[in-house]
Amino acid sequence: MKVLILAIALSSALLPGSAGFREEALGPLETTSLLGQQLHASPDDGTIAAAQQKLATDPNNVQLILALSRAQASRRQYKEAVAACTAGLKLAPDSADLLLERGHRELGLREFTTAQADLERAAKLNPKQLETFYHLGLANYFQGKFTTAAESFRTALNLAQNSDSVIDCSNWLYVSLRRAGNKTEAAQVLTRITPDVQNKEPHLAFYLKLLHFYRGAASEKAILPPKPSSPDDVEAELAFDTVSYGVGNWRLYNGDRQTARDLFRQVVTGHAWNSWGFIGSEVELSR
Repeated sequence: MKVLILAIALSSALLPGSAGFREEALGPLETTSLLGQQLHASPDDGTIAAAQQKLATDPNNVQLILALSRAQASRRQYKEAVAACTAGLKLAPDSADLLLERGHRELGLREFTTAQADLERAAKLNPKQLETFYHLGLANYFQGKFTTAAESFRTALNLAQNSDSVIDCSNWLYVSLRRAGNKTEAAQVLTRITPDVQNKEPHLAFYLKLLHFYRGAASEKAILPPKPSSPDDVEAELAFDTVSYGVGNWRLYNGDRQTARDLFRQVVTGHAWNSWGFIGSEVELSR
């Protein structure tokens, strides 16, 4: 499932950011966070060079352009991935896949309005692409347009074909509705998350735990993972960021702003700056 590309990519590359991270391991500067932190990519591990070599043999091949962008994104080279998609769109201006890919990476660069425009166009070109509506929901959500975000996530949920998609889209639809102040409709989303709903993609275990927490079937203490002790443990950081942001967000829309702030601050001291939990925490702290 394409929605999971970002989460899977988090397993493949270590992000700089810890005090002990060696300067020579830093990749290109990608952007500055909403809190003023410089966010770097990781150097190429050969993946990008291999994708570039394949593209050189057939430079007008949209699928190879997409493969290069995804290889760049796997090393957090988001500016470069956006540039690859932009070049591809000159060749195929009506490619919904290229617009989706570029919008996805623009979200990581905190270019939310630009991402929104790309994703809205992609949705018009291909209204059956779940991943487009999912990322469009995120673009609106990070801008604080919670009702509009909920509309996109609901469309994505209606396009879901498996339990992983249901879990992923339900999480974001629920929190969008709660942030929009629609508690009753948000509760209806949770009725679909029965004990029989199971994730197949391991990363979605985080969202499933949060959905059970929202249902009242799991406690905050039970689902909150410990903060990773090593910057090398990217999987642990992804779990920490996702769940900590979800619990902090729950605290926020239930009126406990201080605990929410504390959880968000813990998230942004980490390294996975392109995870949705990190971006969400950063957005809230910047408001």
